[in-house]
Amino acid sequence: MFTGIVECMGKVVEFAPLDTSESGGNGSSLTISGAEQVLSDCHLGDSIAINGTCLTVTEFTKDTFKVGCAPETLSRTNLGQLQPGSLVNLERALAAGHRFGGHFVQGHVDTTAEIISATPDGNSIWFKFRVGDKKLMPYIIPKGFIAIDGTSLTVCDVNDDEAWFTIMLIAYSQSHVIMPTKKPGDLVNIEVDMLGKYVEK
Repeated sequence: MFTGIVECMGKVVEFAPLDTSESGGNGSSLTISGAEQVLSDCHLGDSIAINGTCLTVTEFTKDTFKVGCAPETLSRTNLGQLQPGSLVNLERALAAGHRFGGHFVQGHVDTTAEIISATPDGNSIWFKFRVGDKKLMPYIIPKGFIAIDGTSLTVCDVNDDEAWFTIMLIAYSQSHVIMPTKKPGDLVNIEVDMLGKYVEK
């Protein structure tokens, strides 16, 4: 379980489509650097969210770590598009007894969304997104929670027919998450609020 409060931004060292090392497990792997802040209490098998995707640590040093990426993960997220040097949002799994600053985020990405526009408004930025899977629109509501690349954000406007929604990114967040580094046409990972899905079920 995560909160959507990004702890730091890491940098992709390598995305290996076939990693035959012991820690790679003969599958795809992703190695991240600049992650010392989330590795201070790390153990093999721990969960770290990369761009909102819950992944298992298979190898780590003081500053870097590696995770495996299953085919399902790559088909639902933007992780397969990452290149060396790409910035990513990082968050450790929630520890008991800590302040809960965002919302309930599972790290189970539902789909990707395309950035339609990014429009400055004072010291904030309006972002507009088109959702890849229109069936998820009932769970995206005005003033509701949504996780975008693992960042807990508040939905502003919603258009169910055209499958788009907006958020506003405040100045503080702009320097602490990867969203401002992206441009129209880029894909972001989306996890809708799981409470809406449970209520419907």
